[in-house]
Amino acid sequence: MTEQTADLVHKYSENGITTLTLNQPEKKNSLSMAMLEALSEELEIIASDTETRVVVLAAHGNVFCAGHDLREVREQFDSHEFQLALFNQCSKVMQQIVNLPRPVIARVAGVATAAGCQLVASCDLAVAADTARFATPGVNIGLFCSTPMVAVSRNVSRKHAMEMLLTGEMIGAVKAERIGLVNQIVDEQHLDEMVYKLARTIAEKSGHTLKIGKEAFYRQLEMPLADAYEYTSEVMADNMMANDAQEGICAFLEKRKPEWKDS
Repeated sequence: MTEQTADLVHKYSENGITTLTLNQPEKKNSLSMAMLEALSEELEIIASDTETRVVVLAAHGNVFCAGHDLREVREQFDSHEFQLALFNQCSKVMQQIVNLPRPVIARVAGVATAAGCQLVASCDLAVAADTARFATPGVNIGLFCSTPMVAVSRNVSRKHAMEMLLTGEMIGAVKAERIGLVNQIVDEQHLDEMVYKLARTIAEKSGHTLKIGKEAFYRQLEMPLADAYEYTSEVMADNMMANDAQEGICAFLEKRKPEWKDS
């Protein structure tokens, strides 16, 4: 990672929680190619980092993420190759979040639009300030939010997703919570308190178990019911053979705190 790219995403780790902070507020933390590459590199590092149990995705400034950098896009109007590379890179990052063997919590303050809304929807959990707002406004500029649609439509109901995509209108935090785009909303002054309370709760669990559970959750979603039960039965039987599962069961029966050993 170059020095310039590293400046785009700040990383801070403590007590099993790694915070990645988008750090280009002057450009509304837009997902330029450079920003996407920086995020991708950090997520790749975290994927093999056994010290990290939970990831918090945050942003500096009053905009969480305004989507793609439209000035960068305009400069490449004549290059289908660049446009395809940009959207492929964005899709890669979203899949990295879903496939990351660590839970990811979005800390949303301010506005999250287009690919920024996609970023929130791609995270496993999201906590938003009561002032946060969300939209997939591509339709307003003649560019339908087709890739953001993938994440949004997998998190909110079909009709709510279509309403966001077809109108391009901004929705507030209360509606975002009601339709399932975010888990909870909180007064902005208490946003960090709530986000890191949730992160600490998760970080106390077995990292090995979190990894197994997150992977199984997303895989079974795409399966028919019978296949999902067959798959998750195998997952649970394999999970039962892990040191942490056996330690956790023994600790529960012996009324003591478990000592996790699996990374």
